Amino acid sequence: MTMKRGNWSSRLGFILATSGAAVGLGNIQRFPYMTAKCGGSIFVLIYILCVLFIAFPLMLVEFSIGRHTQRNPVCAIEKIKPKSTWKLAGALGIFVAFFILTYYQVVAAWSIGYIFKSFSSAAVDLNNFTSNAYVVIAYMALFMLCVIGIVSRGVKRGIEKFSKVLMPLLLFLIIFLMVRSLMLPNSSLGLKYYLEPSMSHFNGKILLYAISQAFFSLCIGEAVLITYGSYAPKNENLVGSAVYIALFDTVIAILSGLIIFPAIFSFGMQPDQGVGLTFVVLPKVFQKMFLGQIFGAAFFLLLTFAALTTAIALLEIPVVYLIDAKKWKRKKAVWLVGGVAFLLGIPSALSKGANSFLSNMKFLSQTSFYDIMDFIWGGLGMVIGGFLLSIFAGWVWKAKNAADELHIGCKHFRLFSSLWRFIIKFLAPIFIALIFLFLIVNN
Repeated sequence: MTMKRGNWSSRLGFILATSGAAVGLGNIQRFPYMTAKCGGSIFVLIYILCVLFIAFPLMLVEFSIGRHTQRNPVCAIEKIKPKSTWKLAGALGIFVAFFILTYYQVVAAWSIGYIFKSFSSAAVDLNNFTSNAYVVIAYMALFMLCVIGIVSRGVKRGIEKFSKVLMPLLLFLIIFLMVRSLMLPNSSLGLKYYLEPSMSHFNGKILLYAISQAFFSLCIGEAVLITYGSYAPKNENLVGSAVYIALFDTVIAILSGLIIFPAIFSFGMQPDQGVGLTFVVLPKVFQKMFLGQIFGAAFFLLLTFAALTTAIALLEIPVVYLIDAKKWKRKKAVWLVGGVAFLLGIPSALSKGANSFLSNMKFLSQTSFYDIMDFIWGGLGMVIGGFLLSIFAGWVWKAKNAADELHIGCKHFRLFSSLWRFIIKFLAPIFIALIFLFLIVNN
């Protein structure tokens, strides 16, 4: 007998919860420093095109598989193609989500710590902070307890309910900080850098970085969208909901740039600081601002909320597999998976200065256990997962069957289904293969 599964109580709940899964550190921390790394505004333009023509069609792939089967990623593929090895593509998605969660909580812990550090008059040194293992692990435990507490309450009472609270708060904080940043002297210099396209910076690497960022931001290849799609009712307009989710996710990413770049240029700092842009440069900017302590704390609270909404989804993926396939009770699954994820996250935390062996581990061009995990799961794992799901939907399940599922609830989808099928069968796999080769060659 099949256990009763959770489902969304409303379309708004589905959109906000899935937007919460997508909106995370990838939007507010990763997108700005990738923009700076790739020449500013030209990256933003290409990123938007990648979302529109590659990432959005792949969102529909995962939603269609999830809603059609009403199952977790492994059981969903098994239902469509019984007794085949294709279910390993679903299993990969579950592993990707789980292992991303193990190191994702580390940056979330930094964000929590920086909320309190923002009220200090002394400059925060990232290396000193991250090398204090006991403090970072304590913040990790606090973060994971919040995630476990929410997911253990189920789909409606936990994930959906808290998403309806967290997402409006996140949007409010973003607008609040953006307005303050745009009011700074010389903020127009940052706007020009961020919003005025210049083809002089364009090269093939920017295109591949933009596609990779679109995947990371919209949870492509993590099996999050299959799982959340499986909770959607049959009459749900998956295409319309996906439009809102992709739009919301992209707007949040762009607004985060409107917080960071005007502030950085206003105080004459350079944006090309990599991951240090968030935790090294911005705290110095906030120190120079009037009431900067408050704005700094608000920014890192925003970062924490964003990390929380995504971590909820990352934990839900392996949990729902244990519920569906192994018939576990939700609370047992949540506490076991969450506890193991916390323990496996400790090496990632220690590798940022607290343990020399973990800090100096090498794999290709990656140095430190944290960076290796991010490359394997947040890079290769997501890309391979997105590629396999694209091939599965386009050639195994057949793109026409996936399109028929999307047509339910969206009568006008047939007007675009031919283009969508072409993208899924040909364009997306080619671009994903290029990303994969790029990641290997450049590492």
